Amino acid sequence: MATTATTSVEDRKRLVRRLVGSSRGFAEEYGFQVTNNPASLFQMLCLAILLRRTDDVRRAVDPALALRDAGWESPARMARSRPEARAAVLREHGRGADADRVARTLGEMAEALVAGYQGDLRRLRAAAKHVPARERALLAELPGVDAGVVELFLREVQALWAETAPVADRRALAAARRLGLGRSAADLANLAGGGESEKLAWLVGTLARIDLEDSYHEIAR
Repeated sequence: MATTATTSVEDRKRLVRRLVGSSRGFAEEYGFQVTNNPASLFQMLCLAILLRRTDDVRRAVDPALALRDAGWESPARMARSRPEARAAVLREHGRGADADRVARTLGEMAEALVAGYQGDLRRLRAAAKHVPARERALLAELPGVDAGVVELFLREVQALWAETAPVADRRALAAARRLGLGRSAADLANLAGGGESEKLAWLVGTLARIDLEDSYHEIAR
């Protein structure tokens, strides 16, 4: 594997500026809006669940977009949909043997959000009193949400839920190490100018996308 690591601090900062300047992170590059409203947050959680179960980014993004475009963009709408209908959409957009299981999981997660938080993840955040450890714990109580899903979700929403930052999942950290940008979320926050910024969220999301797509060769030296 050829190395693409940078050397000096200035080189690292220059690369960070280039990465952030050319991309709006992860989810927005694939057609999702990352905003602090119930539907957007729910879609980020669905995307995180789908990403957790595959290393093929299209097998996560395409079904997530298809579920949204089918009209199941909110917990209430997802909860009212039929499992077999969700499974059919998942199969049509790249999911195979796990379509029924994932469809059931997404439905159960949506039902739990409606029952516990009136379909609004902002209420979960409020219930946690904006304490990151409690937010993580409450998220992990939802069906289909484990620690890996929580990390992927918070990676996307950390600029909105600033108390959770900095967050970098294993894909983002793999790219950061390979590019010489550090080995932790704190390292990336330092390069991005702080842990509670949209710039950090875009940087982490971009790094994750580079690793998932194996697009290191596109990064100018």
